[in-house]
Amino acid sequence: MSKYSSQRIQGFSETVFSKYTNLAKKYNAINLGQGFPNFKEPDIIINAYKQAANDYQQYAPSTGMPILKQMAAAAKSKLIGKELNPDTNILVTVGATEALFAITQAFINPGDEVVLIEPFYDAYPADIMMAGGIPKYVPLYPQKDGSWQLDFDDLRAAFNKNTKAIFLNTPHNPTGKVFTANEIDKIIALAIEFDSLIISDEPYEYSSFSDFVSPLSRTNAWERTLAISSVGKTFSVTGWKIGYVTGNEKLIADLHLAHQWIPFAVATPLQIAAAHAFEQANQKGNNYFRDLRTSFMKKRDILETALEKSQFRPLKSEGTYFIMADSSALGYKDDIALCDDMPKRFGVAAIPPTAFYCDEHKYLAKNLVRFAFCKTDEMLIEAAKRLSK
Repeated sequence: MSKYSSQRIQGFSETVFSKYTNLAKKYNAINLGQGFPNFKEPDIIINAYKQAANDYQQYAPSTGMPILKQMAAAAKSKLIGKELNPDTNILVTVGATEALFAITQAFINPGDEVVLIEPFYDAYPADIMMAGGIPKYVPLYPQKDGSWQLDFDDLRAAFNKNTKAIFLNTPHNPTGKVFTANEIDKIIALAIEFDSLIISDEPYEYSSFSDFVSPLSRTNAWERTLAISSVGKTFSVTGWKIGYVTGNEKLIADLHLAHQWIPFAVATPLQIAAAHAFEQANQKGNNYFRDLRTSFMKKRDILETALEKSQFRPLKSEGTYFIMADSSALGYKDDIALCDDMPKRFGVAAIPPTAFYCDEHKYLAKNLVRFAFCKTDEMLIEAAKRLSK
């Protein structure tokens, strides 16, 4: 770092995704590390993209293009069973990534504590610390049946009078866990008891293989919850960086005060295209969302079957397009040593999940590895062959 670098970036380094994507390229390995689709984007989004090329091209309103807010509100309303006002309950952001950053800037003060469930999405601690907050970590534990469980005694112990918020991610990256209604209600009860916000990160809401429950669907959580959605994940266009946040009008108004000074506005033609795609997907008789879920379930099954035939032991993936596996039988000292060697030895790249744990809890992941299955069936079948050997 230079002598001019700020204290807030001390300790930050290259993301784990860049490192293993570069290793995959070096050894011409199949990249099951970084979670971006490599298959053709759906016609529904490409046709909308072409249509938007002839539409309005200037600055969008800072809160988002009205047509996208309307279509996003309609889609989210179906998921949570609550009628949303597109003008006051939706804010469009530069992907879910900017939503996370803007939320921490809008609501986290120096010294505020924020509860994170491990393994976490790697942006969470960085965003919280740049706002001056203090992350408090509570791990999920893999069970013998392959599921992931949260110890609610541990979770309660992480809350106190300084707890400003809890970050919830469901369906959960990187484990694939989908939090049940009972688990959601327990988390809400703690947030109410300690008067904390719930930041519900939900980019994989349409890739849930079991019943998806958002805290926004619970009346008692409405006043304290912001939910984050991703157009990139919903329509397999991660490069678009279009996201949106749903919440009550007071929280959305607060969030906008921060958002307006970060990007001010989000790319206009991409917002229009996303709106057209949502409009088609929401039409009666259109099975886009169902087909998306079915497609990822099929891809999960291809990879899970391959892992079962190898020395890896797959854990359950109930949603997203990620699956974790136990690598103990391979005999590596830890997940980093394994993932450093995999591109060269197996011709497959994966991610070491200790990157998603605090130092105190890294031991929980040293025999684990994360794979992404948002790839063509052909690529997954080839990866399966390599892993099975």
